[in-house]
Amino acid sequence: MMIKPVLTLAAITIAALLAGPTTEALPATNTSVPPTSTSTGASSGQTGALISANEYCIFLPPKWGGDIAENEDRAVAFCNKPIPTAPDARILPQGFIKSIHFVENKENDYVQITGRIDRTKYGLSADDEGGQYDPRAPIGSRCAGYSSFVQITEPDDQIYCIRCCKDKHDCPTGKSEYGCKDVIDGDYS
Repeated sequence: MMIKPVLTLAAITIAALLAGPTTEALPATNTSVPPTSTSTGASSGQTGALISANEYCIFLPPKWGGDIAENEDRAVAFCNKPIPTAPDARILPQGFIKSIHFVENKENDYVQITGRIDRTKYGLSADDEGGQYDPRAPIGSRCAGYSSFVQITEPDDQIYCIRCCKDKHDCPTGKSEYGCKDVIDGDYS
Protein backbone atom coordinates (compact mmCIF):
# COMPACT_ATOMS: atom_id res chain seq x y z
CA MET A 1 0.00 0.00 0.00
CA MET A 2 2.92 2.40 0.58
CA ILE A 3 4.15 1.93 -2.99
CA LYS A 4 1.27 3.76 -4.69
CA PRO A 5 1.77 7.16 -2.91
CA VAL A 6 5.50 7.03 -3.56
CA LEU A 7 4.91 6.25 -7.24
CA THR A 8 2.31 9.00 -7.43
CA LEU A 9 4.71 11.57 -5.95
CA ALA A 10 7.46 10.34 -8.29
CA ALA A 11 5.11 10.64 -11.27
CA ILE A 12 4.11 14.17 -10.23
CA THR A 13 7.77 15.12 -9.78
CA ILE A 14 8.72 13.76 -13.20
CA ALA A 15 5.70 15.42 -14.82
CA ALA A 16 6.61 18.73 -13.17
CA LEU A 17 10.20 18.51 -14.40
CA LEU A 18 9.13 17.62 -17.93
CA ALA A 19 6.57 20.43 -18.00
CA GLY A 20 9.32 23.04 -17.65
CA PRO A 21 9.10 26.36 -15.78
CA THR A 22 6.02 26.91 -13.68
CA THR A 23 4.82 29.14 -10.89
CA GLU A 24 3.22 26.17 -9.14
CA ALA A 25 5.14 23.87 -6.85
CA LEU A 26 5.04 20.21 -5.93
CA PRO A 27 2.61 18.79 -3.36
CA ALA A 28 3.51 19.27 0.26
CA THR A 29 5.09 16.38 2.08
CA ASN A 30 6.04 15.95 5.70
CA THR A 31 4.56 19.31 6.70
CA SER A 32 3.76 18.48 10.31
CA VAL A 33 7.12 17.21 11.53
CA PRO A 34 9.17 19.75 13.52
CA PRO A 35 12.78 20.41 12.52
CA THR A 36 15.36 18.07 14.02
CA SER A 37 18.91 18.67 15.13
CA THR A 38 21.81 17.42 13.02
CA SER A 39 25.17 16.17 14.27
CA THR A 40 26.58 19.70 13.87
CA GLY A 41 23.89 21.11 16.15
CA ALA A 42 22.16 23.05 13.39
CA SER A 43 18.49 22.37 12.83
CA SER A 44 17.70 20.47 9.69
CA GLY A 45 15.51 22.25 7.17
CA GLN A 46 17.02 25.61 8.14
CA THR A 47 18.81 26.26 4.84
CA GLY A 48 16.96 27.83 1.95
CA ALA A 49 18.22 28.62 -1.54
CA LEU A 50 17.45 31.15 -4.27
CA ILE A 51 18.95 29.94 -7.51
CA SER A 52 16.42 30.96 -10.17
CA ALA A 53 12.69 31.29 -10.81
CA ASN A 54 12.72 27.51 -11.21
CA GLU A 55 14.77 26.65 -8.08
CA TYR A 56 13.90 28.48 -4.89
CA CYS A 57 12.91 28.13 -1.25
CA ILE A 58 11.02 30.23 1.27
CA PHE A 59 10.50 29.77 5.00
CA LEU A 60 7.12 28.86 6.49
CA PRO A 61 5.74 27.64 9.81
CA PRO A 62 6.51 23.94 10.35
CA LYS A 63 2.82 23.01 10.62
CA TRP A 64 -0.02 23.59 8.16
CA GLY A 65 -2.10 26.58 9.25
CA GLY A 66 0.57 28.06 11.51
CA ASP A 67 0.79 31.80 12.15
CA ILE A 68 3.78 33.45 10.44
CA ALA A 69 4.92 35.69 13.33
CA GLU A 70 4.20 33.13 16.04
CA ASN A 71 6.52 30.69 14.24
CA GLU A 72 9.51 32.99 13.72
CA ASP A 73 11.62 30.72 15.94
CA ARG A 74 10.37 27.48 14.36
CA ALA A 75 10.06 28.19 10.63
CA VAL A 76 11.57 25.74 8.15
CA ALA A 77 12.59 25.95 4.52
CA PHE A 78 10.13 24.85 1.83
CA CYS A 79 11.39 24.57 -1.75
CA ASN A 80 9.60 24.18 -5.05
CA LYS A 81 11.59 20.96 -5.60
CA PRO A 82 14.50 19.15 -3.94
CA ILE A 83 17.60 21.36 -4.01
CA PRO A 84 20.97 19.91 -2.93
CA THR A 85 22.08 23.17 -1.26
CA ALA A 86 18.90 23.16 0.89
CA PRO A 87 19.17 19.84 2.75
CA ASP A 88 16.07 18.57 4.54
CA ALA A 89 13.91 21.34 3.14
CA ARG A 90 10.27 20.42 2.62
CA ILE A 91 8.34 20.74 -0.63
CA LEU A 92 6.00 23.71 -1.11
CA PRO A 93 2.30 22.85 -1.37
CA GLN A 94 1.06 22.81 -4.95
CA GLY A 95 -0.41 26.19 -5.91
CA PHE A 96 0.93 28.04 -2.85
CA ILE A 97 3.20 30.22 -4.99
CA LYS A 98 0.92 32.05 -7.43
CA SER A 99 3.61 34.22 -9.03
CA ILE A 100 7.37 34.54 -8.78
CA HIS A 101 9.58 37.36 -9.95
CA PHE A 102 13.28 36.53 -9.70
CA VAL A 103 15.91 39.30 -9.67
CA GLU A 104 19.68 38.88 -9.61
CA ASN A 105 21.52 42.10 -8.76
CA LYS A 106 25.14 41.47 -9.73
CA GLU A 107 26.29 44.95 -8.74
CA ASN A 108 25.16 44.55 -5.11
CA ASP A 109 25.49 40.75 -5.15
CA TYR A 110 22.03 39.70 -4.04
CA VAL A 111 19.15 37.65 -5.39
CA GLN A 112 15.49 37.99 -4.56
CA ILE A 113 12.04 36.71 -5.38
CA THR A 114 8.78 38.56 -4.89
CA GLY A 115 5.23 37.67 -5.75
CA ARG A 116 1.85 36.38 -4.69
CA ILE A 117 0.76 33.38 -2.66
CA ASP A 118 -2.50 31.49 -2.19
CA ARG A 119 -2.66 31.33 1.61
CA THR A 120 -5.36 28.61 1.50
CA LYS A 121 -2.88 26.08 0.05
CA TYR A 122 -1.07 26.01 3.42
CA GLY A 123 -3.99 26.93 5.67
CA LEU A 124 -2.73 30.43 6.50
CA SER A 125 -5.28 32.80 7.97
CA ALA A 126 -6.65 35.85 6.15
CA ASP A 127 -6.23 37.63 9.51
CA ASP A 128 -2.48 36.83 9.68
CA GLU A 129 -0.66 40.10 9.00
CA GLY A 130 2.58 38.19 8.57
CA GLY A 131 6.07 38.42 9.89
CA GLN A 132 9.74 38.29 9.08
CA TYR A 133 12.27 35.49 8.92
CA ASP A 134 16.02 36.18 8.91
CA PRO A 135 19.21 34.57 10.28
CA ARG A 136 18.15 35.45 13.85
CA ALA A 137 14.67 33.91 13.63
CA PRO A 138 14.60 31.04 13.14
CA ILE A 139 18.00 30.74 14.82
CA GLY A 140 20.53 29.11 12.52
CA SER A 141 18.55 29.68 9.33
CA ARG A 142 20.41 30.76 6.24
CA CYS A 143 20.25 31.16 2.49
CA ALA A 144 22.83 28.93 0.78
CA GLY A 145 25.76 30.88 -0.64
CA TYR A 146 24.88 34.16 1.07
CA SER A 147 25.77 35.72 4.43
CA SER A 148 22.32 37.15 5.14
CA PHE A 149 18.69 37.03 4.09
CA VAL A 150 15.36 38.64 4.88
CA GLN A 151 11.93 37.22 4.13
CA ILE A 152 8.51 38.66 4.82
CA THR A 153 5.30 36.74 4.23
CA GLU A 154 1.96 38.55 4.44
CA PRO A 155 -0.95 36.08 4.30
CA ASP A 156 -3.54 38.86 4.68
CA ASP A 157 -2.35 40.55 1.46
CA GLN A 158 -1.23 37.24 -0.09
CA ILE A 159 2.28 38.48 -0.94
CA TYR A 160 5.78 37.31 -0.06
CA CYS A 161 9.36 38.45 -0.58
CA ILE A 162 12.79 37.05 0.16
CA ARG A 163 16.23 38.47 -0.58
CA CYS A 164 19.56 36.70 -0.03
CA CYS A 165 22.59 38.99 0.26
CA LYS A 166 26.38 38.84 0.42
CA ASP A 167 26.32 42.16 2.34
CA LYS A 168 23.85 42.19 5.23
CA HIS A 169 23.16 45.90 4.62
CA ASP A 170 21.34 44.92 1.42
CA CYS A 171 18.99 42.75 3.51
CA PRO A 172 17.24 45.19 5.87
CA THR A 173 16.03 43.08 8.79
CA GLY A 174 14.84 45.78 11.18
CA LYS A 175 11.83 46.94 9.17
CA SER A 176 9.41 43.99 9.18
CA GLU A 177 6.48 46.11 10.29
CA TYR A 178 6.74 48.04 7.01
CA GLY A 179 5.92 44.96 4.92
CA CYS A 180 7.30 43.51 1.72
CA LYS A 181 6.64 46.44 -0.58
CA ASP A 182 8.64 48.86 1.61
CA VAL A 183 11.45 46.46 2.53
CA ILE A 184 12.11 44.73 -0.81
CA ASP A 185 11.34 46.67 -3.97
CA GLY A 186 9.93 44.31 -6.56
CA ASP A 187 7.04 43.04 -8.62
CA TYR A 188 4.11 41.82 -6.52
CA SER A 189 1.72 41.06 -9.38
